[in-house]
Amino acid sequence: MITFIIRRLITAVFLLLVVSVITFAIFFLIPRLAGQNANELAAQYVGRNPTPAAIQQMVERLGLDQPLPVQYWHFLKGLVAGENYSAGPSVTYCPPPCFGYSFRSQLAVWPQMVSALPVTVSLALGAAILWLLGGVSIGVLSALRRGSIFDRFSMGVALAGVSLPIFFTGLISLELFSYKWPLFPNVQYVNIAVNPLLWARNLVLPWVTLAFLYAALYARLTRAGMLETMNEDYIRTARAKGLRERSVVVKHGLRAALTPILTIFGMDLGLLLGGAILTESTFSLPGLGQFTVLAIQNQDFPEIMGVVMLAAFFIVIANMLVDILYAAIDPRVRIS
Repeated sequence: MITFIIRRLITAVFLLLVVSVITFAIFFLIPRLAGQNANELAAQYVGRNPTPAAIQQMVERLGLDQPLPVQYWHFLKGLVAGENYSAGPSVTYCPPPCFGYSFRSQLAVWPQMVSALPVTVSLALGAAILWLLGGVSIGVLSALRRGSIFDRFSMGVALAGVSLPIFFTGLISLELFSYKWPLFPNVQYVNIAVNPLLWARNLVLPWVTLAFLYAALYARLTRAGMLETMNEDYIRTARAKGLRERSVVVKHGLRAALTPILTIFGMDLGLLLGGAILTESTFSLPGLGQFTVLAIQNQDFPEIMGVVMLAAFFIVIANMLVDILYAAIDPRVRIS
């Protein structure tokens, strides 16, 4: 098991390195292949109607006149060891991990993402617990009661949950439970260290709205997996041995059906940690999703690049944890 974990850690580091190369190529190599020169690239960092002097200064600050391997080395070194950025007459040190420096906001990217990260983590983890428990439980019950009224009703609700977009259900929940019936008035993010009860109360609507979409998908996948698993020969053998139905369902049926669920759970959670853009925009939560939207609107390329790198990091780590959980659930995975 330890050897398996070490192999997965090495793979994760290699994938993060590949992601850094691809991210750097998207923002620096592809524009050059499209015909942009160093001055045109630098003009995108200095705002509207830049002067030639400002563009030349930005070229020198970012090292855009250097060879691409040297630029990538500085980019990679900044992530590991930090980087110095010239911001006017002064020099600003960006400590590691340095995801770049925004010359428009005159701030390093990493501290801005750190301040937004607790909002996104609170939203993603709370919703993940709800959709995992709710979706898997409903899927198991629907599979065990196939064709019943509960099965038809739950799958109908699941179909609606998958079909309805988050910004629609989010606005409906705000209209009903925040404005018309003020059960959750004034929904805004409150730091958990300041007031844990208010933190949880203000995140109930975002949690439920986000979990409704994913729980519907997980319920349908769990139901399909359980129906397939419960018809296997080893399930009939377990029942023939006299095992209790609960043991057959939980230890044999559900354990096998959870394998594909873990795959999508790792991907979904990793993507949400990188920024739940629609949910945060709907409820005006100042997380990474809203940070990303503002960065795109302002065309702040260092901030956009930082979000891409951080989102990729979460996805790679989430998949690594999924692989480890695979090995814990199914020992046959360890030999692969």
